[in-house]
Order: sequence, then structure tokens, then C-alpha cells
Amino acid sequence: MLRSRLRVVRRGLAAVILGSVLAGCGASADTPAAGKGAAGAIGAVTDVRVEPIKETRALKDARGVSVSLERKPERIVCLVAICDDILTELGLVPVATNSRLLARPGFLGEEKAKRVAVVPGGFIAPEVEAILSHKPDLVIGLEDTHGKLAPALKGATTFWPVQPTTWQDSVGYLRNVAALTGRTAEGEKAEKTFRAKLAAAERKRSEKTALIIYGSDENFGVAVPGTDVAAGLLPGLADYPWKSRGVEGSYSLEEILARDVDVLFVETMSFGEPDGTLSEKLAKNPLWSKIPAVRNGDVHEVDSEVWAKGRGTRSLGLVLDEAVAALR
Repeated sequence: MLRSRLRVVRRGLAAVILGSVLAGCGASADTPAAGKGAAGAIGAVTDVRVEPIKETRALKDARGVSVSLERKPERIVCLVAICDDILTELGLVPVATNSRLLARPGFLGEEKAKRVAVVPGGFIAPEVEAILSHKPDLVIGLEDTHGKLAPALKGATTFWPVQPTTWQDSVGYLRNVAALTGRTAEGEKAEKTFRAKLAAAERKRSEKTALIIYGSDENFGVAVPGTDVAAGLLPGLADYPWKSRGVEGSYSLEEILARDVDVLFVETMSFGEPDGTLSEKLAKNPLWSKIPAVRNGDVHEVDSEVWAKGRGTRSLGLVLDEAVAALR
């Protein structure tokens, strides 16, 4: 798989962008929900206070996207996994999805997830007719991937393009959806649970050097804060010296080896039938075995549906659980 295609998929379904989505509905830029005590600042502990969420039918998120509905949305189609994550947190189920997140433990599970319709066309090109066949009140998709569908959906339903990059964004979208659906108590509870878990993890910050890599073959990528929501949590939990190098920039195994990585999290991104893990493929490179985490057996293959694609507070809570356990 070419690195360019991997980055497009990762950017779309795994590392999208959520700016401070708290302005608009039930939160504002100067509330605790807007990210005071943000993860990533060494020694900082996330503020666990949660502002009340007010029910509304219209809001503007922090990216300036306006969402206006005539009534409380009951039929929601999810084109991006954070939508499935948020609905699960609120005790709701989408009428259709193109994500596999719902089948994971901690979400609906395999049997219940089978009852949710699947939107054909995959993540990149979901079929408009199939989406509209579910008579949705609201369709939530990724701005830079599904924004092109907006003209075809206009007049038939409301399309909300989201774009997450930080946990504060994830909390913001959770609050926004809770306000639109009237699930305000559930939204506040989910936010409180996540903030408390993050703060507890930050208090146990490890001195170990950690790294998240993703890919399907030797053309791997490094997950970095600012573009990857899960990676944005890591600087608050451990030494995480990885920074964005732009769209075309990446890290080599030589650079990773020089950083003395103690704990390595690996997300195998499969396209079609899986043919082995990324760890197994990288093991063919003689440099791989020299990385401290590899030598010491501290390489953790993690679920990319949760770590890379979920990006909501429930997924990020699972990421925290696994990361803290591995960094002890």
C-alpha cells in the first residue's frame, strides 16, 4: 500500500480533526469544557469540572459550522466512527453506519451491531441513495472526506461535517450531539467519566518514552498530536517526542531507534483481508529488533478501530486504560 493512500485513509478515518467544539451548545471557550488543564502539558492535570449542557435544536460548533434542526433527531446516519462513539455514550444507536466500531467490546458488541444497517460504498465513497433510504434526520460525516456529499443531501436531510484533532474537540462534539438529541444528562456523565479517567492517568505520568505507529506494511506512519486524537493524549501520560512533519513528512526506523522507545503501540490498518500484523512485517527489518521496546517485549498491537478511528470519549477512555497499563 502506498504511503500516500495510507495517509489519506488515516487522516480520514483515524486521525481527523476536532477543534474546540464547545462554543455553541452548552459550552463556551471560557468554560472548563473548553480544555483548561489540557492534556499534553507536562505536569498539568485535566480539569474534571463539567459545565451543564442545554438542550437546543440549533448550534454553531467551534469550527463555525451551523447545525439547525426542525425537531429532535431520532434517525442518525454515521459516516465517521466518532459519530458511533458519541451515540453509544448517549445511549443511542444510529440507523445506519459505515464503521465497524459498534461491534467492538465496550460498544454494542457483535450481535447487536449486526442489527445496524451498513451504508454501502465504504468510508471514502458512501452511497447517497443508500444514506437517504434510511430517512435520516441528521447525517454526520467527516468534513474533508464527506463534504462533497453535502450538495446531494441538501434539502433531504441535515448534513453535519465534523473534523476532530484533539480530545477537547471530542468532548465538544459529544456536548453538541447531547444538546441536539436532548441527552444532556448522558452527555454530562460521559464527559465527567472521561475527564476523571484522563486526570487520573496524568497523575500517574510515566517517564518512559512511548510511540504510536500505524500502517499495513513497511510504509508505516507515526501518530502525532495535532492530527491524531489518541496521540494527543500521550504527552500527558509519558515522554512523547513526536511532532508533525506535515503531509509528506514521516519518521524512519533509524530515527525511532535513536529515541530509545520503551513502549510501542502498533495499529495495523488492514485494507481487505488481513495478511499479518504491522509488527510482524516490520520484524523483517534488522533495525526493528534493536528498538528497546521490541527487545524488552513491550510492543502492543492495539485495535485500530478504537485507537485510530473511534476518537470519541468512549474510545479514548479505552485508549487510556490500555496505555496506562502498558506504561507502568
